[in-house]
Parts: sequence; C-alpha cells; structure tokens
Amino acid sequence: MKFGVTLFTSDRGISPTSAARGAEANGFDTFYVPEHTHIPVKRDAAHPQTGDGSLPDDRYMRTLDPWVTLGSIAAVTDRIQLGTAVALPVEHDPITLAKTIASLDHLSGGRVVLGVGYGWNIDELTDHNVPAGRRRTMLREYLEAMRALWTEEEAAFDGEFVKFGPSWAWPKPVRIPPVLVGAAGNEKNFDWIVRSADGWITTPVEQDIDDRVKLLQDKWAAAGREGKPQIVVLDGKPDVEKLARRRELGVTEVVYGMPDKSEAEVLAYLERLAGKLESLREGDATATVR
Repeated sequence: MKFGVTLFTSDRGISPTSAARGAEANGFDTFYVPEHTHIPVKRDAAHPQTGDGSLPDDRYMRTLDPWVTLGSIAAVTDRIQLGTAVALPVEHDPITLAKTIASLDHLSGGRVVLGVGYGWNIDELTDHNVPAGRRRTMLREYLEAMRALWTEEEAAFDGEFVKFGPSWAWPKPVRIPPVLVGAAGNEKNFDWIVRSADGWITTPVEQDIDDRVKLLQDKWAAAGREGKPQIVVLDGKPDVEKLARRRELGVTEVVYGMPDKSEAEVLAYLERLAGKLESLREGDATATVR
C-alpha cells in the first residue's frame, strides 16, 4: 500500500514545488493537486460538504492550474508521482489536454496519475459549455479520445462531443496514465469506473468503505477486468489498525491533505506524518514512507 499527499494549491502559503520536494524527501509516493478554473459567484450548485452555496474553503477560488503546477514539480523532483485529485477534463479541449498530459508524462519519465471528476459545480461546467445532464458521457468521450491520441499512430475519433479525423500526435506518454475517478462510492459510479477507468478515489467524507470496496471489486471481476481496481482513500489522521484493515481490503493508496499554513509548518507536518506511518513498514514491505 502506497501513501500520498494532496495540496489544495493556492496563491498563498507553501509553494507546490517546496511541498513536493518535502513530500518526496519524506518518502511519499504521490503528490496530488486539485482543479477549478473559476467559481461563479452566483450559482445553483450546492457544495457536497456544505449542502448549499457556501464553500468549505476559500482556496476553491484560488486554485492554481494543475498542469502548470505539476510541470513545475516535475522539474524539481525525481521519483514522486504527479497526480490530480481531481482534474476536470470536460473544461478543456480534449486534443489540447491530451497533448499537455502526454508532454508532462514524457518530460517527467512516466509519473502522471490522472484523477478525474464529473464536476460537482454545474455552474462552473456550464460556463465551459458542458450540456446539462451530459457531463458523464462527455467525460467518457474525452478520456477515450485522449487514449486514442496517446496510443495510436494515426488516431481518429467520432463521438457526440469529440470528432477528429486521422491525426498524428506525439509525444506519446511513457505509460498511459492510470485514470482514477473521484466520486461517491455507489453502484452508478462504480459501473462507470469499471467501464471507463482504472480505479476509484474516495470522497473526503467517506471513511466506512469496507462494503464499497468489495462492491467495486466484485463489479470489476464480473466485468472481466484483469487484476483489481486501484483504490485511493482520502484519509484524515493515520490510525495503524484502520490502515492495516484497508491494506487487507485491497486499498492501494492512502492520501493525506496538507494544512494551509506556512512553508515551515507544512514541512514539519510532512515529517511528523511520515514518522507516524513508519510503523506500517514492518508489516508491509511495499510501504515506502519513512
């Protein structure tokens, strides 16, 4: 089981490059960042955590571009995986986004992990001309079109939202970035993941996940997918017994958020967190956190 961290990026506090260097130095496996292009002031969409138009954190208004951020991190790190938790592909042109992601993966030596979301903020999606009620279908097409550009020598795609004729597109990714869907753990979302993705990222409010993990694994096997789905859990405070149980369930990675504090405080937090997770290494040869 791997361990990652996520930074709710903004134009204040620690820089992503400093945070990522600290995470890599302390042995963490993956560094995740979020995406919001903008937050409409007047909107109908309720935030999943607050249940209304209020935001739980003002950094929603201040997030940095994830691909620029991960590119800067790639330049100052050597090993840590570069992830999004989560990106919103339907807010971009898919051909251009495919090029951006392939370039980042090429330049970083194959370190990209593509966490995606359908997008809770319908008003934000509307400003990007995402049709109401079609965000899931649109996301599926975008991912399929990007995979074609990443894998085929002469790629073409003919869908409802994406259309292009035979085309050349290099660089190809060093590896096809695994696609993880950040969404509630329910049958509808798991069916979508089994068909179109490589795994699941839990929502921050989901902690009792035993039955949900088994449901996804059962659906995965029933669909004839090879291996098992990747399962990334967003955790609060590390608890050895809970982490051991999650490892047994088949959770592949546990991710912890970083505080919105100064550089010195965040780096000290990363060191403390790595120390708390050290006890797992004795019982799990794959745990890399020191």
